[in-house]
Formats: sequence, C-alpha cells, structure tokens
Amino acid sequence: MKRVLPAAIGGLLVAISMPPWGWWPLGIIGIMLYASSVVNDESGFGAAFVFALGWFVPTMWWLNYITIAGMITMVAIFAVMHGVAGVIARAIGYGSTRRHRSALVVCHTLAEVLRMSFPFGGAPIATIAIGQVGGPFSRLASVGGAVGITWAVWWFAASKHRIKRAAVLIAITLISPLFGSVHDTGVAVRIALVQGGGPQGTHAINTVPLIAFDRHLALTTTIAPDSSLSMVVWPENVVNMPHGQSFAQSEQLRLIAEQAARLNVPFVVGITEDATDNEFANDQVVVSPNGDIVDRYEKVRPVPFGEVMPMRSLLTKLGAPTNMVPQDARIGHGPAVLHVGDANAAVVISWEVFFGGRANAGVKDGGQFILNPSNASSYTGTSVQTQQVASARLRALEQSRWLGQVSPTGFSSFVSPSGHVYSRSKVGEAKVITHTIPIRSGRTPYSRSGNTPCIELLVLLLAWFSWRASRAIRHARS
Repeated sequence: MKRVLPAAIGGLLVAISMPPWGWWPLGIIGIMLYASSVVNDESGFGAAFVFALGWFVPTMWWLNYITIAGMITMVAIFAVMHGVAGVIARAIGYGSTRRHRSALVVCHTLAEVLRMSFPFGGAPIATIAIGQVGGPFSRLASVGGAVGITWAVWWFAASKHRIKRAAVLIAITLISPLFGSVHDTGVAVRIALVQGGGPQGTHAINTVPLIAFDRHLALTTTIAPDSSLSMVVWPENVVNMPHGQSFAQSEQLRLIAEQAARLNVPFVVGITEDATDNEFANDQVVVSPNGDIVDRYEKVRPVPFGEVMPMRSLLTKLGAPTNMVPQDARIGHGPAVLHVGDANAAVVISWEVFFGGRANAGVKDGGQFILNPSNASSYTGTSVQTQQVASARLRALEQSRWLGQVSPTGFSSFVSPSGHVYSRSKVGEAKVITHTIPIRSGRTPYSRSGNTPCIELLVLLLAWFSWRASRAIRHARS
C-alpha cells in the first residue's frame, strides 16, 4: 500500500495534466512521485499498473460513448503495458538506484511507443506529449515528436539531477532550429472553416444525413464573395451519402458547386459513401468552382470501434452493440495531400491527427499547411475535442506548419507553427472562421527522421541496461 498510494496519486496528477484540464506541471510532478515511490522497491507491476489506471481512467472515459467494452479493454491493455514496463525496469535496475531510475524512463517510454501502434493500429490518446503541449517540453516536438517529448519528460522527472538535465534540454531546444529548413514561401492563403453547429451526442445511424449538410450549406451562403479568399473547408463526413448513391452524381455536389462558383474558390468537403458492399469510404474531396471533383484523399487510419469494428463476430455473439458500426471503413491509400487551387494541403482526417506519421506523410508529399477536418459530434463534453486540439498543436509544432481544424459542432480553430491556437470556436455554435496563413516549405528534423531514431535509441538503451543488470547478477552470485 505504501507504494501503491503514491503511484495512484501520481497517475491522477498525470491525468490532470491532460486536456480538458491541461495543468501540464502536474504531469511532471506525477511522474516524479511515481518514480520516487518505486525506486528500489521489490515489486514493479502493481504500482506501475495502478499508476497507469490513475492516468488512463479519467482521460479515456470518453471512449464509453463509442463502446463501454472497448473503453474497459483499452484501459486495461494500456495499464498492463505500463505494469510490465515497471517489472522490466525493476529487473534491469537490479542493485543500482541510478540504473533503476534510468530503466523506468526507457521502459515506460517504450510502453507509450507500443500503445501508439498496438492494439487495433494503436491509440495515441492521453499521451504524455498531449499533456505537455502547453509547457516548455513541447518545444522539442520539431526534433523528436511525441516520442521525444515523452522520453524528455520521463528523463527529467525521474532524475535526481534535474537542473543539469534541464540545461541539456534547453540546449537541444536552442540548437535544433539550426538543423531545420522550414521557411515561409512568401505566399499566403485565406481559408474559411465552416462549423455548422448543432447538438453533441448524435450518432450517424440515428441521425437524418441531410441535417448536418443543410446546416453547413445554410451557413456557407452567408459568406460574402471576397477576392482574397482561397478556399472553403467543410468538416469530415458532413456529406453522408445513402447506401447505393454516389457523391459524384448527387444533389449535394450540385449545391456545393453552386457555392464554389458563387465564391469562385475550391471547396474541401468531407464525404462518406459506399466503397464496396461491406465497406464505406471516408474521403475529403476538392470541388472546383466549375463543379468538378479535382482531388480526393481517403482516410488511412479509421477509428477502432467507431469506424471499424474489430472482432465483430465475437463481439456480436457477446451481445455488444456492433450495430453502431454497420459497415467498416475502407483503409485508404495514396498521398496524404490535396491540391487546393495553387496550394498543397497535408490532410489528416479526424483521428489521424493523433498520429504524427500521418501529418508527416502529408508534408513529405508536399503539404505546405495542414488541414484536420473532423467530426466529434458523437461525443458529449469536451474531453475528445480538447485532446484533439492539443494533438493539432503537436502536429503543427512537429512540422512547423500552420494547421486548420474544423468540426461540425466544435472545436474549430487555426494553429500556428509555434503551437498557438487562434479563433477557436465554441462547442455547438454555428460559425465561419477565416484566417490568412503563410504557406511554408522545408522540413524540420522530426519531419525528416520521424520516430525511428528515438525508438532505436530507446531499444539500444534497454539492451544496454539489460546487459549491465545481467553482469551485476553474475557478479553477485560469484
């Protein structure tokens, strides 16, 4: 109990560092408390597991709006991952307080790396990096991304030599821009984000598809023609085509084309339509002023239990509400970039904004700014929306690009390359947000390397500590 209670409190402090609360210093204090309580303790799993429960239960509670069983499963899996990390850290920290602290850093950071890709493609929600986006550690995003931030926070918080480590991190932050090549091109685009508004807690299977479309169309008609306007962006799947109908031959396309012609700008619109008999496509398309569909991006990372139903047959037999996802989303392919007029937009649809690799793929393909059309209207409260805004800030920092985020019921906003949020809407309101942003070229160090160098270094450190521990054990037995 003397180890478990501080670990539980530490986990809760980490949770409070996350959106919607966002008190980032508490995340560092929570890790300090956990690390200090378990160093040189004989057991590793229990305290680490409880620490993770304190962290994940409050921050992932919103998943029950998709599926209660899925929420419980994900929290349990992620808590076990950190429990195992605690066991491994204790094993390889054998006989050395300093090595145990270092092993905690490596093992828990690797646990975070694992849950970014496993299970069901990963769920990088409620991460340490999301909790630190408002603090100084976020400046490391352009160097190491979310993995680098996670490692740095653990490395600082678990140490007894924090002043020295703070100096090292500050030096990295100051030096890193010298290795980037990002710059303004001298060209700017003026973007109008359309948030149609309406209530939260709605699900597609219980909603008339045209309601969201009509709200966005009505609001779009209030936009006055403006020669400085470059594009209009609608959120994810605002156009939800009935089964068997194609957007290319639809009345919705005709009405959108009328507005594109009236404003003389391309529209970037989120649509869903049948892809096969058993799958649907979640696309963002570009409609030109003459009414043609001139480009298309299909979502690559669908939401587990929200857009795809893993283990559908088993869950159906167990009585789970798999009917909430009657069709699975098809996994998209192709470049993560849309050509919108004379500009190139890297595109991350909704859930994809939590994955640094998706924004990175779009910038690699020539994206000069980032668009994040989303749809969080199925949820109530603001946990999902605020975590998504925090993730958008991370992606903007990682790529040193402007980002526009738009959702049917909020939040919608613009994020600068330095991670500052502009013109954020309120939840539920109908609003058009317009902002002029410089388009940028070049790559940050993180954009060029991705997560691979950080992960490889962590694996090497894990191997090194394991070797040191085995030597210590052999020496003790001889």
